[in-house]
Amino acid sequence: MGDSVSLAQLVHRLEAVVGDLRGIPVDVERVDDDALVREQIAQVVPAAGELRAMQPLSAVEKGSQEQKSRRRVLDALERGMTMRTIVHASVLDDPRKAARIRQLHASGDLHRVVDEPIQQVLIFDRAVAFLRMTPFTYAPGTLVIRQQSLLAALIDLFERTWATAREIDEPTRRLSAREREVLALIAEGRSNSAVARALSITEAAVGKHVASLFAKLELPETADDNRRVLAVLAYLRGTVR
Repeated sequence: MGDSVSLAQLVHRLEAVVGDLRGIPVDVERVDDDALVREQIAQVVPAAGELRAMQPLSAVEKGSQEQKSRRRVLDALERGMTMRTIVHASVLDDPRKAARIRQLHASGDLHRVVDEPIQQVLIFDRAVAFLRMTPFTYAPGTLVIRQQSLLAALIDLFERTWATAREIDEPTRRLSAREREVLALIAEGRSNSAVARALSITEAAVGKHVASLFAKLELPETADDNRRVLAVLAYLRGTVR
């Protein structure tokens, strides 16, 4: 697969394949019953040794449901399962979700963050993947994939996304999408006026974004430090691998 192939494009290709095969044996199955999907995942988890996951902005789990979900993850970690999870940056805007992610990350379910839209996918070992056909966590329609060539493609896509994702504890994760755009242009050596032209906003707006990102990166104004340089260094630590 080329680098230009996204997870969404892959989903559309897989859906087309499933529709065209029409009864020809293949290790890809569409399951629309969400309860059945959860049941199949529960059957896979006890024997799995590794989980790769992508999680988009999800619906809020409440009360016992959230506690049970967190407990299942912690139990799997305690028995030795290796976990890596990529989440969308918007998830961290919710304090409850952010707190849960930090707890799981500290417990061994390593997390990284991306800004690009992602779809929910769970890949257990190199044996089976559960791929949502829409970018919403609880939307109906899941592809259960056991075909090795397709699993290899999903794993490759996950690994490339993981390699470019930001660390969960990186300070730049606190920035808004616009603030990251401003900082990226500053990192190219552009002035506020040049940033304003590139983003088609006013120079005053750029100044407000710069002040906000300085505050979020905890870069106070001092006589000894250049905050633009320090902000760029924080940006590079968060995006250059």
